[in-house]
Amino acid sequence: MKIHVQTLFVAIGLGIKRNWHIFLAIILGIIFGNYIHENSVMFSSGPYAVFVKLLNVLGQAFIRIIQMIVIPLVCSAIVVGISSIGDSKQIGKFGKKMVLYYGIITVMAVIIGAALVLAIQPGIGVREFISQTAALDIQNHVNSVIAQNGHFGNMFLSLIPQNPLESLAKGDMIPIIFFVLIFSLALAKVGDINRPIVSFFESVFAATMKVTDWIMIFAAPGIFALTTVAVSTFGLDIFSTISKFFLVVFTGFIIQLFILYPLMLKIFSKVPVSTFYTAIIEALLVAFGTASSSATLPLTIACCEKRGISHKVCSFVLPLGATLNMDGTALFQTVAVIFLTQAYGVTLEPLQIIGIMVLAMIASSTSAGIPSAGLITLALVLSGIGLTPQQMVEGFAFLFAIERVVDMFRTTVNVASDAVVAAIIADNENEINYDLLKNTENYKEII
Repeated sequence: MKIHVQTLFVAIGLGIKRNWHIFLAIILGIIFGNYIHENSVMFSSGPYAVFVKLLNVLGQAFIRIIQMIVIPLVCSAIVVGISSIGDSKQIGKFGKKMVLYYGIITVMAVIIGAALVLAIQPGIGVREFISQTAALDIQNHVNSVIAQNGHFGNMFLSLIPQNPLESLAKGDMIPIIFFVLIFSLALAKVGDINRPIVSFFESVFAATMKVTDWIMIFAAPGIFALTTVAVSTFGLDIFSTISKFFLVVFTGFIIQLFILYPLMLKIFSKVPVSTFYTAIIEALLVAFGTASSSATLPLTIACCEKRGISHKVCSFVLPLGATLNMDGTALFQTVAVIFLTQAYGVTLEPLQIIGIMVLAMIASSTSAGIPSAGLITLALVLSGIGLTPQQMVEGFAFLFAIERVVDMFRTTVNVASDAVVAAIIADNENEINYDLLKNTENYKEII
């Protein structure tokens, strides 16, 4: 596969430009944390101890800010996303096939993620770094949630809110999601009369996007604090342990990119895999560099349109995909939550694992196309087993330590899946120019 050197440098440049402060925060956190770990006696009392406590407060404050934005972000994203599709009669053949193919890809992503994390169990090796008191508290809490829900019937009934406002006040995410999904489908059915309410949620969504941007500004000191506290407590050994988690996620992404997507292209279309990957290589590299599917969207559209896929398909499928289809994020969130339960010694029942997978699909579709958004909506998936990021702050420190690198890979996967679905639909509807697609010698430079 031909990779243009210019494109590679652009991708690297974008990655450095957009992410330098996060990488710097991680590096400084490792340096300061290791220094504190090696001089633990000095930092055990006096002003130095106060400094460590302040870092711990800063890290937990960052976690709380993430929790703060989850409910308005998720609710507004679902309403805007479903209502924008419109009535089912107006979706048309493109929309129905888009939903089908995106659904298949996302379901396969969470299955791949769950299978890998359950087979390799990367969280077990992290248990030595988790406070035993915290682990016992988490185990007791999950057991109480299971006992409260009881049998399958009660678990099903717990999904349906008796009072949506009460669920909202308590932060019970699953009943909230259930109500918002029903409400959004109703809005999509009633026609233009829904505009005042949809406009309100569009404003809420835009505002939460702005707040998310602000959170990302606060991400550097927050990640610095979490990394410093984690390394100061456990030393550099923590990274050799967390590497197993990264390996599981990376393996899942490789399976998606080089097995799942090629199979989708082979089964549902006549699009040649290697040629198509060559056609979208610029978009994939810039997605890796920016860690933002939204920022990459114009380039994804340009790659697909200029190399054979019709504007009719690209203008419909790719923007919705960049908003709603985040299968790489769904895989990551499935792996991350099960990893955390393994780290805290929580035994999951089959129904809970299925619940995590379903919530990961929902949470990923509500994630904004910006860096680290998938980690923000991870709180929704955790709520499926009655937990919050604040309760598992030690475990979240591990995730934040490698989040930036993981985010770059999963964004690449998200963008690739959008383009693959666009290509399949274009082939199905005779909206692809194969002469243009296959003539790679005449590809024009996109960037």
